Amino acid sequence: MPTVNKTDFKPGNMLYPLPAVLVSCGEYDKDDLSKSNFLTIAWTGTICSDPPMVFISVRPSRHSYDMIRKSGEFVINLTTEGLVQQTDKAGVWTGSKVNKWKELRLTPMPAKTVMCPVIAESPVNIECKVQDVKELGSHTMFTALVTNVQVTSDYIDEKNVFHLNDTGLLAYSHGTYFSLGKKLGTFGYSVRKK
Repeated sequence: MPTVNKTDFKPGNMLYPLPAVLVSCGEYDKDDLSKSNFLTIAWTGTICSDPPMVFISVRPSRHSYDMIRKSGEFVINLTTEGLVQQTDKAGVWTGSKVNKWKELRLTPMPAKTVMCPVIAESPVNIECKVQDVKELGSHTMFTALVTNVQVTSDYIDEKNVFHLNDTGLLAYSHGTYFSLGKKLGTFGYSVRKK
């Protein structure tokens, strides 16, 4: 058995990598972009497959927090290498001082099942309705039912297969953004008969 030296590290969030997503909220209004906003979130993930459920965790001090709390709706917009600067700035800037739609040149589009906009430049828009709110400390967790998913048609082939991994998805790990690396295998490959 190899000898491995370990050092204790302070308890904290070390579950990486995570998706870096843009969460849009508020009310879609093409004539008044101030009715909606978006922010960068890495504290997000899948809760359940059936029914499809996700979560986001948001600091109550964020400008978008009250929009999400009041409406009970949000959209998780997946990000790509082409959106890395907008993703970073959306997490640094506050929507109370900056109209992120205009400044970051992103396009709001209507969702199908929620009032808030989706981000057109995102390859995947996950429309969500809040089911439960848990105030946990620094963040409040919103668990939500996925009510619709929109995907960019450019990534759907002639057999109607969606090629998500061709979109250039972003990942976030310990303060750094990454693109996805080389493919190492597919689910179940280690036990599949050759």
